Amino acid sequence: MDFWNRQSNRNRRILIVAIIAVVIGGYLIVSSNLNSLANQSVAAQPTNPNSAMYALGKLAVKAAATHDGYSREQFGSGWAPVGNCDMREFVLSRDMQNVKMAADNCTVTSATLEDPYTGKTIQFARGPGTSSAVQIDHIVAVSNAWQTGAQELSPEVREQLYNDPLELLAVDGKANDDKGASDASGWLPPNKTYDCRYVARQIAVKQKYQLWVTPSEHTAMQRTLNVCPDQLLPTIH
Repeated sequence: MDFWNRQSNRNRRILIVAIIAVVIGGYLIVSSNLNSLANQSVAAQPTNPNSAMYALGKLAVKAAATHDGYSREQFGSGWAPVGNCDMREFVLSRDMQNVKMAADNCTVTSATLEDPYTGKTIQFARGPGTSSAVQIDHIVAVSNAWQTGAQELSPEVREQLYNDPLELLAVDGKANDDKGASDASGWLPPNKTYDCRYVARQIAVKQKYQLWVTPSEHTAMQRTLNVCPDQLLPTIH
């Protein structure tokens, strides 16, 4: 009988030691994971004021304002003049290669676009059935701008925003149509290698014109920039 009591006590001690080991091991794993998450959180804090992540942290986050009163005419009468030309032709010639001009030395008749949104190479040729292959995108859709602060700007500043080279980019026409009036929470370029630069440019526009971001827009932008926390704001004039 003493033998079985001793054996039972020994088994209980072994079991207790095993339970303690499991508890301690679990604690160490959880503690390690928490420390790792804490370190990641600290590392993710942006310190460069020229980074998109830092600028995003300074933008106001608010719900979208009403869409009432919106129209393109709220942003001026169209493309602003650039010398003897206009902003649309300026952006086409800026963003494409192998550019050929008409006799007016303004109108782009043909060119090659390395499209940032899709990664495709597009051969642009001006004409009734071909000009729409390349369109000028407003990086921050003007409808989104209207609902995130632009309706509070003066007509003159809204016209400046509409024609700001920072806000404009020559892109694949279909991709631009697909984007529509979406913000970053509803659309990002199919070419994922451009996502960080795209979001950084949206942030730069919103910072420049003191626009805000919606909560879902902020989340989408932050998620994008988490993979490129050192992405700088663009300097485009």
